[in-house]
Amino acid sequence: MASKKQDKQEKQEKVERGVARIDIGLSEVDRAKIADGLSALLADSYTLYLMTHNFHWNVTGPMFNTLHVMFMQQYTEQWTALDLIAERIRALGFPAPGTYREFVERASIKEIEGVPKALEMVRSLVAAQEATARTARSLFPVVNDANDQPSADLLTQRLEVHEKTAWMLRSLLED
Repeated sequence: MASKKQDKQEKQEKVERGVARIDIGLSEVDRAKIADGLSALLADSYTLYLMTHNFHWNVTGPMFNTLHVMFMQQYTEQWTALDLIAERIRALGFPAPGTYREFVERASIKEIEGVPKALEMVRSLVAAQEATARTARSLFPVVNDANDQPSADLLTQRLEVHEKTAWMLRSLLED
């Protein structure tokens, strides 16, 4: 068992190398797995944010005002969520992805080409909301096994938003 002096010296050496020791009750392996999963969620969330903002700018037709306002509410909520996800990755000790290339590589959502009609925008957003929910849900086994309640709480909150938003959008497609 290491002495307090040895622990202090090891911690100081890591700080000097620019790597602060993280001891939050999660192993580095678990933190890395969770950060990787959250990075995929961040990529899907950012892609969804861009899609929603694009559709806000470009929607036309009889439902213009309804969709324009709805899309603005959605992308504003998503923008805030991006920060929460990225900050959780950082709290786990890993860099958050932050480039288009990283997001494209990690995202399960594909970009939409051109400017679709209003109801196609809604269909695309339903699919993207559901994909983001699936990405969040897929991380629960890792988070639960690691006993990482803050990440589980974040995932629960994101699932609630994405599932509710998909339902609301889906409702617009019914006759």
